[in-house]
Parts: sequence; C-alpha cells; structure tokens
Amino acid sequence: MNLQQIFKTPNPIIGVVHLLPLPTSPRWGGSLKAVIDRAEQEATALASGGVDGVIVENFFDAPFTKNQVDPAVVSAMTLIVGRLMNLVTLPVGINVLRNDAQSAIAIASCVRAQFIRVNVLTGVMATDQGLIEGQAYELLRYRRELGSDVQILADVLVKHGRPLGSPNLTTAVQETIERGLADGVILSGWATGSPPSLEDLELASAAANGTPVFIGSGANWENIPTLMQAADGVIVSSSLKRRGRIEQPIDPIRVSQFVEAVRRGVNTTASPKPMSSVKLHSK
Repeated sequence: MNLQQIFKTPNPIIGVVHLLPLPTSPRWGGSLKAVIDRAEQEATALASGGVDGVIVENFFDAPFTKNQVDPAVVSAMTLIVGRLMNLVTLPVGINVLRNDAQSAIAIASCVRAQFIRVNVLTGVMATDQGLIEGQAYELLRYRRELGSDVQILADVLVKHGRPLGSPNLTTAVQETIERGLADGVILSGWATGSPPSLEDLELASAAANGTPVFIGSGANWENIPTLMQAADGVIVSSSLKRRGRIEQPIDPIRVSQFVEAVRRGVNTTASPKPMSSVKLHSK
C-alpha cells in the first residue's frame, strides 16, 4: 500500500465519521437528511482541520450483526459516502460494522472510494456479536471479480474481541498480510478509546516488514507523538469529538490540535514531511 500515493503523505491521519443510526437500526431516527447533515458537518470539520483521509462507519447502528448488514444500510451508506466524496477532496474509506467487508468493498467500488477497514480478515474472534470468522477468501476473490483496486486495511486481534486460542501478535500480523493479503494492518487497544502499547506497535511494525501499520484506537494529542514512533499512520475519532465524548460531533479545534501533535511527533523522529493540502468543494 503506497501511502504517499493515496494520502500524499507517508504518515496519514485518517479521521472517522461516525454515522448516526441508519434505517433498520434500533435507534434509527427516521430522517436520512439528519444523518447526511451530520456526516457532512463532520467530514468538513475533519478536512478543514488538516487530516489526510476520512473513513465512514455505521458506528451508531449498535448492536451490530456479525455478518451481512441490511440492504437499507448499504443503500444509505452508498448515498452518504458519495455525498461526502463530492464535498471534500480527501481519500475516503468505508467500514461496515461489524464485519461486512463485502458490502464495504462493493460500496467503495461503486463510488470510487480508496480503501476499506475490515475488523476480522483472518482468524476467529469471540466478540459481543458471537464468533466472527475471517473473510479473506471471499473478500479477495470478490475484489478481483469487481475489478477493483480498493485497498484493504485489516485489524489484527481487533478491539472488542478475543481470539480463539492464543496467537502470537507477530504471527497474527504476518498471517494477516501474507495469507490474508491485507494492504495495511491496524493495531488497537482492547476497546474504543483504548490505545495500543508502544511495545505492541513496535512488534507489529517489525512483523509487517514494510506493510503500513496504523494505530486504530485511543490516539489523542498527548500520546500520539510517542505512538507514531512505531506506526505509519493513525485512525482517530473519539479524541476529536467535543469534550472527547464519543456521542458528540467532531470539534475542528481538536482536529487541528491533534494534527499539529502528529506532525510535531513525526518531525522529531524523521525528516520533515509536508502537510497535505486540503481543499473543500463548495456544495
């Protein structure tokens, strides 16, 4: 995965747009316009704050299915992602929770998004949705069938889950890349808002052997300079929300502070890297 080519920087910051509940969700509010308006506000705040990419998740659809989501969710996400791609000139990714990777890559291929996140690409994880099995076999063949070049970022030992057995982190990273054919890997803490340890990031980066390693949770402006010493990029959401509360919308001031902390940390350990320019389309 060529980060420079996709994100215009070797150390991308990917901000998350958490969609309000979608149709068929238990908390669906009945107005798709409200969902779109909130998503557009958050994408705009992320872009203006200086992130290098955006990923869209159906985060507030909990409780999640472990397999395929309802067609209404796919339809809504396709519409919303298409709107966001016309709003901001940033690479856009998709994560269809909990693990509907085929719907994610179908949406991405149709709207020409650049990447997806897959929570369980290989192995088996025990989660609050039950046992989730990796989808590498089906997903990689489906990507080829679609003629798609959408990149696959895969979690390793994903948060909110426990592996069956006791896989070594090094082995899990290697198998996700070498046998699951992930284009990049993501390392998180045990839950949303919990960061991975620097030691685990160092182990993952060594095992990845040049494949990009992303921080997938728990990054904030205080810990990110340290964590980025052992990672190529970061996916961030909670710490960018107003007052750091997950249910709140994105705070553009917090975005700018986080971006500044990342650049400062990266520049202390490597040669200076230019910040990617961000432009907003008029609506």
